[in-house]
Amino acid sequence: MAETSMVLAGDVGGTKSALALVQGSPASPVALMERTYANQEFASLEEVVRRFLADTGCSPATACFGVAGAVMEGRTVLPNLGWRLSEEAMARSLNMKAVTLINDLEANALGIATLGPEQLFTLNAGQPGAKGNRALISAGTGLGEALLIDVDGHYRVSASEGGHVDFAPRSEEQMALLRWLSARYGHVSVERVLSGPGLANLYAFLRDVQGEKEPPWLAEALKAGDDPAPAIAAAGLSGQAAIGVHALDMFLAIYGAAAGNLALKALSTGGLYIGGGIAPKLLEKFGEGGFMAAFVDKGRFSEMLARVPVRIILEPKTALRGAAARGLRVN
Repeated sequence: MAETSMVLAGDVGGTKSALALVQGSPASPVALMERTYANQEFASLEEVVRRFLADTGCSPATACFGVAGAVMEGRTVLPNLGWRLSEEAMARSLNMKAVTLINDLEANALGIATLGPEQLFTLNAGQPGAKGNRALISAGTGLGEALLIDVDGHYRVSASEGGHVDFAPRSEEQMALLRWLSARYGHVSVERVLSGPGLANLYAFLRDVQGEKEPPWLAEALKAGDDPAPAIAAAGLSGQAAIGVHALDMFLAIYGAAAGNLALKALSTGGLYIGGGIAPKLLEKFGEGGFMAAFVDKGRFSEMLARVPVRIILEPKTALRGAAARGLRVN
């Protein structure tokens, strides 16, 4: 691969697509041009790409997109948009030599290697010089997980649908939460409680089942917005509403437990990374210790988990950087 080769990279989520023309090496991708588009304004990802190419006047030969869907045999369906994507069909439609589709959590995991220390927040230093597998858990609109398998000092990324495993309650309160959610949804995945909508579910449980008081000003704030999670989080962070504090405490405890489960399954002695848009906004709450207490609360394996470095990803473009790294690697 020539250093001057250019690749179109994309981070395609449920609401927006961030696209960039990049060059450089997989370890240090450099964005030459970037644009972000609202997906609701387009009928397909091809339309988004054509707009980007028209806006920038670029004609890259290859592209790599991290997409919010399970990619199998070069195809996927984005559940929040209904877009059906195919590597071969997109390459033909866009007149490109090759198009690569990867899961968005795979893109996030690949992007970790491109980050500097200032783009990470260390929650648990763990064992100095820790080596071995790594893992990524990412709560945002949904919940994603990925494994970074150590192969002779290099990491092979494996995406997963771990966000849809069963929610495992750890207390009487969480058991009551599971019963309530089961009555509403049937199957209760961990994503039902560990995501933006999951935080809203926790809050509704505390208010409607546990009978915790909802301040009138908070009720009005929740009615005023389409997404209740930011108002709940703000109320909890400020300490102005006890129900908001309780909801965040539950959220962090569930987050820590799920992250600890992933660390055990991946045997991620080399580190556990926390991605997504929620964690950087809750650094203060993460620092209070509830997350790490649940993370290490694994009986005979608590000591091992205490040695695992735990870091929060602060860089919002990590998935885009990861898609760029993958695209540059195959270019």
